[in-house]
Amino acid sequence: MNLASNTVAKVATNPVIVTPQYDRENTEIGIVHLGPGAFHRAHQAVYTENAMNLAGGNWGICGVSLRSATARDVLAKQDNLYTLAILDKEINYQIIGAIKEVLVASEQLQQVMDRLTSPNTKLVTLTITEKGYCLGSDGRLDLEHSDIAHDLSNRSQPISAIGYIVQALGQRKINSVAAFNVLSCDNVSGNGDKLRRAVIDYATQLDAALATWIEVNVAFPNAMVDSITPKTEDYTVDSVTSAIGARDEWPIQREQFTQWVIEDNWNGSRPAWEKVGVVFTSDVDGFEKAKLRLLNSLHSTLAYAGSLAGFETVYDVTSDEAFYDFICQLANQEVIGSFVPPKELNVESYSKEIIERFLNPEIRHLLAQIAWDGSQKVQMRILPIIEDNLALGRSTKLLSLSLACWFEFICRALKEGREIIDPLASDFAKQPALLSNDSAEVVEAFLTIESIFGQTLAKNTKLKAQLVNSLSALRLSEVSNINSVVEKLC
Repeated sequence: MNLASNTVAKVATNPVIVTPQYDRENTEIGIVHLGPGAFHRAHQAVYTENAMNLAGGNWGICGVSLRSATARDVLAKQDNLYTLAILDKEINYQIIGAIKEVLVASEQLQQVMDRLTSPNTKLVTLTITEKGYCLGSDGRLDLEHSDIAHDLSNRSQPISAIGYIVQALGQRKINSVAAFNVLSCDNVSGNGDKLRRAVIDYATQLDAALATWIEVNVAFPNAMVDSITPKTEDYTVDSVTSAIGARDEWPIQREQFTQWVIEDNWNGSRPAWEKVGVVFTSDVDGFEKAKLRLLNSLHSTLAYAGSLAGFETVYDVTSDEAFYDFICQLANQEVIGSFVPPKELNVESYSKEIIERFLNPEIRHLLAQIAWDGSQKVQMRILPIIEDNLALGRSTKLLSLSLACWFEFICRALKEGREIIDPLASDFAKQPALLSNDSAEVVEAFLTIESIFGQTLAKNTKLKAQLVNSLSALRLSEVSNINSVVEKLC
């Protein structure tokens, strides 16, 4: 038996499997989503499914893949139904029916435009990654980007997400159809602002009046999303098929934790997302900072410290009592208090919840992968906390140890001739001081990399001394006994 509309009733006889509770057949499409990949199917589509289960509404989703036909071809065979497997200490299953159709823009341009210009479409959502916004280094639309150049010369046959959105809004304006709102769901800071900039810049190139109309009528709320979504593997297909009693060729898996925060600055219809866990706020930046400072800074710390100690995954290292205590101390003593959390967030509970997520045995998150591109990540995840704590007169001893773990991670890779996946890998290789056994010499070499540390931090004598002490302690002790390192420093 294959998963399909005519077999859902049989699947529903299993009381532990949630199936659509609304009239799926007669539910209209109200959302067009550009980029129906794994994260969308595990996150936004699930929130929409749950909202319709609870409150109904014509919020079926038309997924639009700009180029790849895989999603359409696989999901069409099972009437666009698929299974969500929630991975935690217990595994739960839910059949998702919110996606009613999937189109391929490169093959079905007119059908895509018909959906985008339909009065029933009230909302366009996107997960296209930051590259899909086609922005230049100045934050404005890159008019020389090959996709944008093509679309400006072939307005009625766009290939970029930006081109489709503007073309559809232009047709709606001509036809006196109300504009849809546009909601980015990409894991990008200020995603709504960036998308708005791209759309307005593009529209301005075509028609100044259209650009003004969009500015007045279309909202581009910022949003923050979070949930770990591992890749669907063959074993996922087999285990889900066995669990639900029907063959599902493209299930999706996700951790239990999920978060969606949306800027509450827009009018117009939307699903009852607020009833199923979505937070609408005026402070998306605050939530982003909380995530960056707690989830991401702890992730990077575990990646470098755990790798030095020989651990392989986030679960492995967090399960070690010493490392668990270390990141709890780091979060409680130096991260919490370094920023003002949004009023809707209990930051202590959020911190505990994040660390508990690391202890999910079903999520195999490799430390090696998190460790990639450290020169970029420490600038966003660790250095701002250090800067703020220094300004506030707060401790930076544990943060310095976190940073020293990255230093030693790079130094060991250089000494052992292992590949370093980092934009500055070649620069590290040209620094003979990074091979030194003198901790002060190593710290000085790192701090001279102005693209990472700038000038202010590099000249901070207190920080420099702490980094030298941290690196020395790391090299004198077994990293696996992280508690002994912390005791020496604190």
